[in-house]
Amino acid sequence: MLFSSYAFILAFLPVVLAVAAVAQRYGTRVLFTWLVLASLFFYGWWNPRYLPLILFSLAANYMLGRLLSKYSGQAASGGRVLLAAGISLNLLLLGYFKYANFFADTLGSLTGLSIGMVQVVLPIGISFFTFQQIAWLVDVRRGKASEHNFLHYALFVTFFPQLIAGPIVHHEDVLPQFMRKAGRLVTLRNLAIGVSVFSLGLVKKTLFADNLALVADPVFHAAEQGQNLHFFLAWKGAFAYTLQLYFDFSGYSDMAIGLGRIFGIRLPVNFNSPYKATGIIDFWRRWNMTLSRFLRDYLYIPLGGNRLGKLRTLYNVMVTMLLGGLWHGAGWSFVLWGGVHGVLIVFNRLWRLLWGDPVNRWWSVGASRALTFLTLVLTWVIFRAETLGGAATVFRGMINLPAALESRLGVLAVWLGAVGFRFEGPFIQIADLMSIVYWLAWMAALWLLPNTQEWMRVAGIETVDHSRSSRERGFLPAWAMRTPSAILLGIVFSIGFLGLSRVSEFIYFQF
Repeated sequence: MLFSSYAFILAFLPVVLAVAAVAQRYGTRVLFTWLVLASLFFYGWWNPRYLPLILFSLAANYMLGRLLSKYSGQAASGGRVLLAAGISLNLLLLGYFKYANFFADTLGSLTGLSIGMVQVVLPIGISFFTFQQIAWLVDVRRGKASEHNFLHYALFVTFFPQLIAGPIVHHEDVLPQFMRKAGRLVTLRNLAIGVSVFSLGLVKKTLFADNLALVADPVFHAAEQGQNLHFFLAWKGAFAYTLQLYFDFSGYSDMAIGLGRIFGIRLPVNFNSPYKATGIIDFWRRWNMTLSRFLRDYLYIPLGGNRLGKLRTLYNVMVTMLLGGLWHGAGWSFVLWGGVHGVLIVFNRLWRLLWGDPVNRWWSVGASRALTFLTLVLTWVIFRAETLGGAATVFRGMINLPAALESRLGVLAVWLGAVGFRFEGPFIQIADLMSIVYWLAWMAALWLLPNTQEWMRVAGIETVDHSRSSRERGFLPAWAMRTPSAILLGIVFSIGFLGLSRVSEFIYFQF
């Protein structure tokens, strides 16, 4: 079930909310049971056949966690064995459902063998709830988490606002909130805040992301068909997808956080204006922030982090980003995308070692943002293309300049030809020039306008409580709704709701 669908907005959410408002009067067991059942129904709406999978995953990880808690914080070998078994179980499930076909096809192409496998359908959300449970097992082993009530654990994993595509939450992110506020999760204040944030996410998805997809998809489809692209067409497709992904993921993140707040839960922020980043390292601190936190805490640091010397640090970065790329999808294009980002992070680190961090003036900030954004546009081509051949076709189109320019550029055309540029494109049209202005306007909006957190803070909401640790910081504490804001957000919700006729899945659902 999609957040941006009639079934969810008009039926599922109102029913779940109404029953929860009544159930919270009868204690935590009744309320939590209702939320777990509702979340499982939400998950099973997509494909009921995979309900046994998530139930098995819940039960197995819970039992392993109970056993691990006996070794909490100890150096005993039994704890290490149990943890290894738990992580292996989760990775085997993820590997089979997500990567079995990929590895079989790869082995077949390398050896020429025909491996007869049934095509495995990827269960929605498996990447997210698998990582979430791996993190819990590790935290139990480290003595940072424990849970002796299966109902509580099931709610922590399955809570529907974050079940399908994140954010990847820690046990301590959400369950203490449920326990502390069990009798007052559903309140008018939480409803007002949650609906406001949800509305902003809805309009990002239906008005912006889905319409930008109409521009990007034909270009990448043409590339997969091997059609010859020209400069303006290839760049238009790449820019459109870059913005589509931004609004799609940003919209989903807002909707998830808004839904969590409707039920009184402050989910961690997962998206913080990543296209304002002044470098690739900065980008990964802003993009899919909970995944970045997971990769840092449960892969990069256990590999040694930056504690074993500069060369080992660079190696750890590359391993982390390659596996992070593979997490995004079962294909070599995702591995390449992760590897490219790993190389870029390595260069970013080397630059800082040699030159420090010179991004401290308005012009250096602007130049760094522009260069980072341009780099991201290029890397998103690899991410979006269905095959490496399709990505190569888009890249060739990006350097296919209008034929009329060759005679006018003189010696510059010779130099450009020497580095791979071609002059086979059609004449420049007025629409091509207007598209440049159009994309520049989009970038100005992304760089100059506040994001959701900042905008809501202007409306009277402080986004982050800096008096608490980073994991305890909530999203959108108490605020006072004013009539102008209510009217504006009502208009925003109406615009987003009217766009539901073109329902499309969120891009991160496929991961």
